[in-house]
Amino acid sequence: MRPEAALLLVLAGGVALADGGPVEIGGHTKFRLTDQTFPDDSLLREPYGANALDLGGEFRLSASAKQGPWSFAADYQLFALHGDSVGAAASVPALSLFPGYAPYPDDDRRLFDFTHVIHEAGDTAVVQRLDRLWAAYTTDRLVIRAGRQALSWGNGLFYAPMDLVNPFDPATIDTEFKTGDDMLYLQYLRGSGDDVQAAIVFRRDPVSGDVRADERTAAVKYHGFAGDREFDLLVADSYGKTVVGLGGVTSAGGAVLRGDLVLTAVGGDTYVEAVANASYSWTWGGRNVSGSVEYYFNGFGQHGGDYGLPSVAANTELSQRLVRGESYTLGRHYLAGSLLVEVTPLFTVTPTLLFSVSEPSALFQLVTQVSLADNKTLLGSLNLPLGPNGSEFGGIESGVPGSYLSSGPGVFAQFAWYF
Repeated sequence: MRPEAALLLVLAGGVALADGGPVEIGGHTKFRLTDQTFPDDSLLREPYGANALDLGGEFRLSASAKQGPWSFAADYQLFALHGDSVGAAASVPALSLFPGYAPYPDDDRRLFDFTHVIHEAGDTAVVQRLDRLWAAYTTDRLVIRAGRQALSWGNGLFYAPMDLVNPFDPATIDTEFKTGDDMLYLQYLRGSGDDVQAAIVFRRDPVSGDVRADERTAAVKYHGFAGDREFDLLVADSYGKTVVGLGGVTSAGGAVLRGDLVLTAVGGDTYVEAVANASYSWTWGGRNVSGSVEYYFNGFGQHGGDYGLPSVAANTELSQRLVRGESYTLGRHYLAGSLLVEVTPLFTVTPTLLFSVSEPSALFQLVTQVSLADNKTLLGSLNLPLGPNGSEFGGIESGVPGSYLSSGPGVFAQFAWYF
């Protein structure tokens, strides 16, 4: 079904559901500029040139209604893109390992195809899609929600091994909305305050288009309290693999401490992922400051710092997770940290460092956000990869002698208007 047709049907149903009351309408318009440079020995110079300059606009319309225990929501997106990245990534097969290079999301794996390319030619594309489309039944203790929605689990701040459905790339600048997936979600609240959540995410094989059991994610998570501490227990079957997880949140000396341990069974092997972080807030020179540090261990990652493309592609479990967007790291040990400094109540600066310990290499980001009015914001970032050729952030070996999958400094700027 085309996205606009589905949206009209849902809006009509929402009006009926609201029993004559209004359907709540909101949304935003965002205008983005990105400029990414590439060094002389980068394989990406061939499709992009010395730099990739892109302009983009996104219109998001959100509609919702509620009547008694029943509710619904639908989010329509319209993208307009113009620049060097439109279509260029498809000319470099190696970039299939890194979905973040795609200029817009698609529904190749999702149960329903609610993405429609209106126009794509040369360096211009116009795309529409539905990012949310769900109906829910809610009581004091129970939530049942079916359709396209977002789900976030786990206690990672930068890296999220317990987040089995569409985790964010740690380098993402705008994390306001997580891309939705087609699922059935249930939550039951116990009298103690503990709750049980369950989700089944249905997916298709991107090649055959068939709905397959080994493409889905089915998971149950128990969230409980032990005094002033919180804990999570997770059991899942994701892409045909058994996953169990344990997480927790506590506090010490004014800091919040979080962590997750996730085990994935693959054949006769068990892969371990672990994340631990601490957050602390204080006043510094009369300004509010929040700081976070995190360690992440990725058991799927490459041993010995061999990040060459042929070696990464030969690591089947890692390469599959990269292609599916389950993981965004190639190595095994990572440190991350950030400081959010409130320069004024309307202006914040956030330096962030993602550090791959083994090589070493890093990505430094300086993010700024300005509130221009109650419904207008300006978001910007300077992105600076650090590290030698052959390293993860410096640029891995492409398989072409003397060429690397590397990028140089880049900038991101976005103006958002909310209505």
